Amino acid sequence: MLNVIILGLTSLLTDISTEMVYPLIPLFLTSRLGASPAIVGIIEGFAESLASILKVFSGYISDKVGKRKPLAIAGYSFSTIGKMFLYFATSWGWVFWGRTADRFGKGIRTAPRDALIAEAVDKENIGRAYGLHRALDTLGATIGIALAYYFLTSYKGDYKAVFMYSLIPAFLGVFVLFFAKESKVTNQLSKKLSFSWKSLDRRLQMFLIVILIFALGNSSNQFLLLRAKSVGFSDSDVILLYLVYNIVYMIFSYPMGRLSDKIGRKKLLIMGYFFYGIVYLGFAVFGFKSAMWILFSVYGLYIALTEGVEKALVAEISPPHLKGTVIGLHATFTGIGLLPASFIAGILWDTLGVTAPFYFGGIMGVLAAIGLMIVL
Repeated sequence: MLNVIILGLTSLLTDISTEMVYPLIPLFLTSRLGASPAIVGIIEGFAESLASILKVFSGYISDKVGKRKPLAIAGYSFSTIGKMFLYFATSWGWVFWGRTADRFGKGIRTAPRDALIAEAVDKENIGRAYGLHRALDTLGATIGIALAYYFLTSYKGDYKAVFMYSLIPAFLGVFVLFFAKESKVTNQLSKKLSFSWKSLDRRLQMFLIVILIFALGNSSNQFLLLRAKSVGFSDSDVILLYLVYNIVYMIFSYPMGRLSDKIGRKKLLIMGYFFYGIVYLGFAVFGFKSAMWILFSVYGLYIALTEGVEKALVAEISPPHLKGTVIGLHATFTGIGLLPASFIAGILWDTLGVTAPFYFGGIMGVLAAIGLMIVL
């Protein structure tokens, strides 16, 4: 479990950095740089889709060369560089390139890192390992959001100060990763690499297809922050809402991972996607402040029920010599719809009103839950 802890600490530090700036980006774009929600959607959609496309290739490369750690280090380093663009931003174009560099790094690191986690434990503890990693990752996010709130209120809305301080934990995260160890399993299996969609477990094939369809309705979380802003929350209070979401996510990630080891992944995944549908419909229907606190909390529970558990399921049923490739393929299918999803959400918001993207996302979430009931 030592590798899991080291990788968790790297994610903790990196997420402190990332979440110090992430909830501020839609506010910075719209209130300081004059960008519209559609521009927010384009930036986030492009950046996240780029990350998703790269994940399958980085996973494949890590399987092919038998090395995962160098790709992980490169990925975390690119994310650090992306934060620098935000500090110098004078127009939304700078933010676009900053988010692109950050997500480029995420695309490179995710599959190799997740494969390292899966190879660090036996099959009976995969859910626990991913749950622990997600808990540490989200603890970092929680600290990062709290720091964002502190700096934004202390520096009276000075976004640049927050962007500058976010670089410190970003550099520390890269440093910690050098202590991780390569898996011997990867080196032994890398020579056997031959990827074929038909060779995958049929459950895995159908699961990935459902995930891809669901992704078309799963727009960027930044639209949730803009929704809170639209019902009257101040910039600092929007950050507090995002903090609540991450606290719930952090608390339940590890227990849900362990529970999935005991009762199986299917029930938790179906429940999680059902929660997603309900909470998105809630964002559409309930346009008042008190509801936002509940909705952001339930959204945190949805993430805890699905993110680590999904990764554990994919790692569990992937062929050993294709573990990095298939984990990357899952990440690609999960996020490849983010560009059209976020763009659609922005257009729906601009043309039909603030509730339209949430009705659309809610329906897609319920359909995903039904799809998982059928294919798993």
